[in-house]
Amino acid sequence: MAGNIIAFRRFRPGGSMFGEDWVGLRYIEMFMTDPAFWRVFTNTLVLGVLSLVVVFPMPIILALLLNEVRKSWFKRFVQTVSYLPHFMSIVIVAGMVMQLVSLNGTVNSIIGAFGAEPINFIQQAGWFRTLYVSSEVWQTVGWGTILYLAALTQVDSQLYEAATIDGANRWKQTLHVTLPGITPTMITLLILNIGTFMAVGFEKILLLYNPLTYETADVIATYLFRVGLVSNNFSYATAIGLFESVIGLTLVLYANWISRRVVGASLW
Repeated sequence: MAGNIIAFRRFRPGGSMFGEDWVGLRYIEMFMTDPAFWRVFTNTLVLGVLSLVVVFPMPIILALLLNEVRKSWFKRFVQTVSYLPHFMSIVIVAGMVMQLVSLNGTVNSIIGAFGAEPINFIQQAGWFRTLYVSSEVWQTVGWGTILYLAALTQVDSQLYEAATIDGANRWKQTLHVTLPGITPTMITLLILNIGTFMAVGFEKILLLYNPLTYETADVIATYLFRVGLVSNNFSYATAIGLFESVIGLTLVLYANWISRRVVGASLW
């Protein structure tokens, strides 16, 4: 944490690890006035929102569906298949995605079978967000389901019996018994996801994007990487990282406050 001081001091390689001269908010102002700022900030927000809206609910939906399965062998099979991508390296996942959507890949083979022209997904900025969100769902949905399935085991079975006596079908039992029972788990994971809202999938984006897709793929984390490690401007990169962290902290505190006020469940 002490190293963040170089966001306000000019750092020179070979000099003091805490910088040489005070420059105040110069690097923050540089970032805010940088022509690339609004592009990377907007892309970060869009990918963060898509992750929350699309990726976050998927493990909940899968857990609810698996909870209704009565064939234990089928349930175990689905769980195993959906867990596997989580244990793969990000490099492997990105490589598989690029192979699938390449000009000679499986996706374009299917498109060609219907008589359409192949699409160069990797080099078209308009397709990047779809590829990123789809790969996130595929990689994370199974692992996220584990926590919700564990939470479902804590729901009192007598509540289901009472709901059945009152005439509730399986859909109404899910709405009025299952979902309220796992709400604390959902809220906790939502707050934690909001905390990483600004640091969306840095590794995967770095592996999937290229200069042709910067328009929609370049986020704060990747811009910080290029500025800090490629251009060796460590003070500027630290200022950008600090800016990103402050926003993340603010979002966590605000989400926790809203959760505590609205549903009565929070991290603290």
